[in-house]
Amino acid sequence: MDATRFRELVSGRRRGWLPSLLRGLLAVAGSLYTLVVTMRNACYDRHWARVRRVAAPVVSVGNLTLGGTGKTPMVQWLVRWFQTRGVAVAIVSRGYKAPSGAPNDEALELADKLPGTPHVQDPRRVVAAEQAIREQGATLIVLDDAFQHRRIHRDLDVVLLDALEPFGYERVFPRGMLREPMSGLKRADAVVLSRSDAVGDPQREAIRQRVRQLAPQALWLEAVQRPCGLKSAEGSLGDAGQFAGRRVAAFCGIGNPAGFRHTLAGLGCQLIGFREFPDHHAYTWADVESLCRWLDNLDNVAAVLCTHKDLVKINLAELGNVPVWALTIELEITVGREEFERELGKLIET
Repeated sequence: MDATRFRELVSGRRRGWLPSLLRGLLAVAGSLYTLVVTMRNACYDRHWARVRRVAAPVVSVGNLTLGGTGKTPMVQWLVRWFQTRGVAVAIVSRGYKAPSGAPNDEALELADKLPGTPHVQDPRRVVAAEQAIREQGATLIVLDDAFQHRRIHRDLDVVLLDALEPFGYERVFPRGMLREPMSGLKRADAVVLSRSDAVGDPQREAIRQRVRQLAPQALWLEAVQRPCGLKSAEGSLGDAGQFAGRRVAAFCGIGNPAGFRHTLAGLGCQLIGFREFPDHHAYTWADVESLCRWLDNLDNVAAVLCTHKDLVKINLAELGNVPVWALTIELEITVGREEFERELGKLIET
C-alpha cells in the first residue's frame, strides 16, 4: 500500500465495511505499539535507561509523525548556519534503508548539497557521534531523524510538524501516522511548522495553540520550503520557474507526496501526470522502463520533475526523450528565527 492510500485509510477518508475492519485491526496493533513506546519513554523519563553524552554539543532534528516533514532541509539549514560561524559540523544519522556499506538516499542528497561535510551513518548514534568527533574533528553534531532515539544526550531538540498533516490523525502507527503519543512533544525545545504557507492563518494558529498545550516551553517557528532551482543528473542547473505554464509530469518516492505536490503547485506549471513510489524507494531498471512507458502516454511533456532525493538514486538525465530535473528547495524560517538563532548561538559560545 503506497503512502497516499495508507493516509486515506487511517484518516477515515476511505469508507465502507472493509476499510472500517482494517482500521479496527490497525487500532489493535497500534495499541500494542503505543504500550511499547510508552514503556520505553518511561524508562528514559525516570532515568532507568542510560543517556550517553558525547564531547560536543548535539542538535537533534526529528518529527513526531511518519513521513516527510522537511527534516533534510532543516538539517541543511542548521549545518550551513553553524559552518558560516566557523564551527566544524558533522551529521549523524541512522542510515535507514542504506545498502550495505553505502550511504542511503538522504546521505547522498546531503553530500550533494553540503560537499565536504562529514556524515556518519550508524544505528548506534552514540558510536557514530564519537567517531565523527574523533576521526573528523567535529565540534558540533547534527542528528538527523533522532527525536525518538533517546540514548544520546542532545542539547537542543528540534521537532518538525508538517502543516498539511501536523498530528498524524491523532493516532499512533499503524492506526495513524504518529511515531509516539502526542505527549512526547513535551521533550521538544523548538517546534517548527514546516510548509506553513500551505494553510491559512486560522489553521496555523490552531496548530500553534495545540503545541502550546503540549510543549509550553518550546520555541515556536514557522518555515516554508522555497523552490530555488532545478538540477539534472549531469549537474546542469535551471531556473525553478522555467516550466511555468508548460506541461510537466512528476514522480517521487518520499514520505509525504502531498508536500511535493504543494511545492510543484507554486511553480505555475501544468502538472499532467504524477506517480508515487514508496518512501526511500530503490529505483530499478523495471521502474525506469515503467516511467518511460508512462511518459510515452502523456502528450507534449516538457519535462519530468522529481525531488533531489529521487534524482540521486535514479541518476538519469532523461527518461525516454523527456529531460529529468530535480526541484531543489531551501528552508526559510519566517517566524521565530531570531530567538532560535539566539539558542543556537548559546551552543557555540566559548
